[in-house]
Amino acid sequence: MQFIRRTLLPTLCLLVGIIGSAQEALDTLIVKNQYTKQEVDIEMRDGIKLHTTIYSPKDTSKTYPILMQRTPYSSKPYGENEFRTKIGPNDILAKEGNIIVYQDVRGRWMSEGVYDNMRAYIPNKKGKQFDEASDTYDTIEWLVNNVSNNNGKVGIWGISYPGFYATYSLLDAHPALKAVSPQACIGDFFFDDFHHNGAYLLSYWRATAVFGYEKSKPVKENWYSFPELNTEDQYQFFLDAGPLSNLDQYYKEDNVFWTQLKEHPNYDEFWQKRGIIQHLKDIKPAVMVVGGLFDAEDLYGPLETYKKIEANSDTYNTMVFGPWSHGDWARSKKRQAIGNVYFGDDISLNYQKNIETPFFNHFLKGTGDKNTGLSEIKIFDTGKKEWNSYDTWPPANAQKKVFYLSENSLSDNMGKESLAFNSDPKKPVPYSEDIKMVFTPRKYMTDDQRFAARRPDVLVYETPVLTEDMTLSGEIAAKLKVATTGTDADWVVKLIDVYPPETKDTEETQDHLKMSNYHMMVRSEVLRGRFRNDFSTPEAFIPNQKTDVQIKLQDVHHTFLKGHKIQVQIQSTWFPYIDLNPQTFVPNIFKAKEEDFKKQTHTVYEDSCIEVYILK
Repeated sequence: MQFIRRTLLPTLCLLVGIIGSAQEALDTLIVKNQYTKQEVDIEMRDGIKLHTTIYSPKDTSKTYPILMQRTPYSSKPYGENEFRTKIGPNDILAKEGNIIVYQDVRGRWMSEGVYDNMRAYIPNKKGKQFDEASDTYDTIEWLVNNVSNNNGKVGIWGISYPGFYATYSLLDAHPALKAVSPQACIGDFFFDDFHHNGAYLLSYWRATAVFGYEKSKPVKENWYSFPELNTEDQYQFFLDAGPLSNLDQYYKEDNVFWTQLKEHPNYDEFWQKRGIIQHLKDIKPAVMVVGGLFDAEDLYGPLETYKKIEANSDTYNTMVFGPWSHGDWARSKKRQAIGNVYFGDDISLNYQKNIETPFFNHFLKGTGDKNTGLSEIKIFDTGKKEWNSYDTWPPANAQKKVFYLSENSLSDNMGKESLAFNSDPKKPVPYSEDIKMVFTPRKYMTDDQRFAARRPDVLVYETPVLTEDMTLSGEIAAKLKVATTGTDADWVVKLIDVYPPETKDTEETQDHLKMSNYHMMVRSEVLRGRFRNDFSTPEAFIPNQKTDVQIKLQDVHHTFLKGHKIQVQIQSTWFPYIDLNPQTFVPNIFKAKEEDFKKQTHTVYEDSCIEVYILK
């Protein structure tokens, strides 16, 4: 194996690079042969111009719908003779022929104006008032009136931040907007990406560079740069850095977003008004929400987007969740795996062909009624490794079941003893065994958790070996009864599938691991304890006082197979995925001092439980 790594691997990487470059050139040529490209600056109602790129089919014998993506990540390449390698939501829709549009949102890249992270929505706008909804409306109005050979119907899609702009297009929607697919869409920055239930996601700290620096004029090249850290060991870098305030040396006052993060540690008006979930009412266009069941970045957003629209609108509204990490469904990899866990072949391509393309074609080229032939809910069972279809979410036959955390067991009955552990900010529990510097974590969502189970600062609760399959479907609620010797604490809950000893390795299995007895993380979540009662109002713990802490874990659809075991782990550090809690209450952890960080003892009482929904 060492010989392969040292001698053959560099050669293989070079060959892959050459082949990849050749394929990109071929893909670009295909787009160039089929499409013409036009770049325009479309004026908004307040006079600001947004840079917009339009790819139109060369075959002008018929009309086409418009498929648009609005993005803060650039509509590159710039120049009417420079073409993208791929256009549209997928290759099928591009080859069929659609007018594909990309737009730099206000304040980004070649567009004018000032950028605002998750710009607040303004209901009942008057005069020249603007938001992302009005920018979308004004853009569609210009496109349907000025782009040749369009059929008057518009669809919008986007993944991640572009998914947020896709969701935004649903508000005050233009009459021509018929179909929208928010994918991995950000719903609220206090629960997506940069925070999880009030805990700051330190792993996203480097991304602050992307969103924090403003520009004064349209630009074609990066106006921001990432901090030079000179290390590949993320865990050690942040441990050595110490309190968050020490990171100020990397981001000064000119990084607007870093300043906003520090000044708004609670769910105050600043964050609340930037959330979009609460505005999803009376939606008119057809909607298909798409997400990955192992998306480390945006899992809250798509789930809550679907649920909110379903509860408050009478429109076509569907949800698709596959065994994907962030944006995997837009790729074409043969073997679909997250980290060490393999799920099957051609899963993304099948989605593109049999779900995404029919959705857009029905509403943009077809009858546009609700009879698409697609399921209301299409979701992958990540245990059985197969697709399931349902009429509602959660499924109608899902019934609540309670597991008590009972003396290292998951039991139907309450135990008699509490368990305690010491939590030391100087020796935090890693979120992954991997030693690397990652921009955003992904594979850890299914990572082997044996390393954590064997630490003294992680509590482990487990069922006996299952004698029959058990499918968990829907939300998970951890209802903990806890105490701490300190005045603050984070609480991390992980749901784990323990594989049987006879499980065989696959080609994805890391060299240092075996799938025998693999502890696959199925779902995990953190709650910053100070927000246990109200995300807007932090509250200290009273030392040694029994206290309720409830944590909502995002939905799952996972069958724990016969011969497997269900495990729950509870810990208080998860580093450096989330920042360190001082475990001493301070008004703002972004301003905590070295002396605030204290080792504490945390207790989980025997009347704590995990509520799940099981298919019957």
